[in-house]
Amino acid sequence: MSVLQLFGACVAIWGTTWIAITFQLGHAAPEASVFYRFLLASALLFAWCFARGLRLRLPPRDHAWIALQGVLMFGVSYVCVYYAESQVVSGLVAVGFSASPLLNMVGMRVFFGTPMTARVAAGAALGIAGITLVFWPEFAHLEADRAVAAGAAYTAAAVAISALSNLAAHRNHRAGIPVWQNMAWGMLYGALSTGVLIVALHRPLGFEPTAGYLLSLAYLAVFGSVLAFGAFLNLLGRIGAARAGYVGVMVPIVALVISGLFEGFRWQALTLAGVAISVAGNAIILRRADRPA
Repeated sequence: MSVLQLFGACVAIWGTTWIAITFQLGHAAPEASVFYRFLLASALLFAWCFARGLRLRLPPRDHAWIALQGVLMFGVSYVCVYYAESQVVSGLVAVGFSASPLLNMVGMRVFFGTPMTARVAAGAALGIAGITLVFWPEFAHLEADRAVAAGAAYTAAAVAISALSNLAAHRNHRAGIPVWQNMAWGMLYGALSTGVLIVALHRPLGFEPTAGYLLSLAYLAVFGSVLAFGAFLNLLGRIGAARAGYVGVMVPIVALVISGLFEGFRWQALTLAGVAISVAGNAIILRRADRPA
């Protein structure tokens, strides 16, 4: 798949997972939902690797880095996302991830010495500015509404942890760890870390087996985890963590459309202006991304 195809797949799938998560809220503890999601996704990936004859034995050093990536990317960050969505509409949670390319760019500079180009910085700034305009009316409620404030705090934690996980993923790509084996082990480590949280926090492991919960769990495991993360990690390997992080800017645009249909989000003049600015930033940051450095 080309860079644009990988990018489009991530945006299309993750843009719908925000609303899918809401079908799980209230039917199980957030930690339990994350545990089931990534345990199922990991089982599917191990089955895929066995079927394709892919080598699953990796050196202990690689396992340590995969575990770090898994705990951050598929464990703690998603627990924060589920808690955030229990407080505010899914579109508002999605907006926090518009800061992903900027955080990734800073992290790549600090840990890997990657230059911060003016073009990528400008694209990231436009993306954040656009998404901020889209959700500006919601930000006005932060001081008055404790639920919104709590949702914003959980979202900020999820974004920061996710950015750290992207740096670990970049390191693992540079070390030559294959994507599918990395995901299989990483999601297993993420699920196990969430299991530890369940025990430590005395959360119930059970869930209500409603049709909505089971269907959303299947969708989130197969599409939102296996396919979307497969596309994203391949994209990250192709164009770097900073550019790949721009998926987090475009996903909210899809998420707010769906939020408008199912959660009552209303489009305003600021919404249209913000979308236009974000698309412009998208064009800038992905321009010539298919060409080798």
